[in-house]
Amino acid sequence: MTNDSNSRIEPILSVDKALVIADPWISLILSGQKDWEMRSTSASHRGWFGLIWKGLGAVYGVARLVDVKPPQSPEQMIETVERHRIPEEMIRSGKVAAWNTPWVLADVRRLTTPVRYRHKNGAVTWVNLEDDVSEAIVRQLNAAPALQAPLTSLAAAPAVAEKRDVKVIGEVEITQGNIDHHHIYLRGFFDRFPADSVGGSNRTAKAPREISVDWGQDIVWTDLDSSKKFFRARGWIGSFFRFSEAKAGDVVIVEETASYQYRVRLLKRDR
Repeated sequence: MTNDSNSRIEPILSVDKALVIADPWISLILSGQKDWEMRSTSASHRGWFGLIWKGLGAVYGVARLVDVKPPQSPEQMIETVERHRIPEEMIRSGKVAAWNTPWVLADVRRLTTPVRYRHKNGAVTWVNLEDDVSEAIVRQLNAAPALQAPLTSLAAAPAVAEKRDVKVIGEVEITQGNIDHHHIYLRGFFDRFPADSVGGSNRTAKAPREISVDWGQDIVWTDLDSSKKFFRARGWIGSFFRFSEAKAGDVVIVEETASYQYRVRLLKRDR
């Protein structure tokens, strides 16, 4: 009998926990370039868990936690850079001295569409996902398993489908301050966004409806800050600038792809 188990992807039955991971580490995990997530403590959990992109409010993929290794010395971490991807100079500087415990990941799968979750007060390491969030993740992964195989690069990630009737609603030249502080000013065309997606000056005055923003590698959800005239959720903007290799003087183009759906892209200035 031919053993074809390697060609099959077993269905996932439950994903009830998730881990918040900052960029660039989560990008490296989702692209298959990092299989050690360095933490300051051990973990008893084994099995599937969600990968939450810090600052974006959504689960972007899943992985299996298969092992936790003993704390590593700086010398050991330098020898295993290809596993955790922390640069040698950062290790030698002592900045990551506390994050020396490798959580070993396997079977990383990126979600075609990120699933939003609710972050409860008190969640420190593990986030317990509510039933509807867990069900949405499992349903998506099991619906088209052939598309959910572990990725070897970000380029292999399923592309967001193009929308028809795309129209440019505005352009803005970015400054070094925008790049340093991760924001994009929308003042010149702020009135072109839906009124019910515009909130107050802080999160307690959030708008009743959010818009989605496709920045080329992922889709995020946010409302708009009426005081500062920019996207309220800004955790993704640093990644967008790095991905686009943005420089002061470049231009961000904002396009409307459908109702309450937008896309941002960067136009490089000739230098």
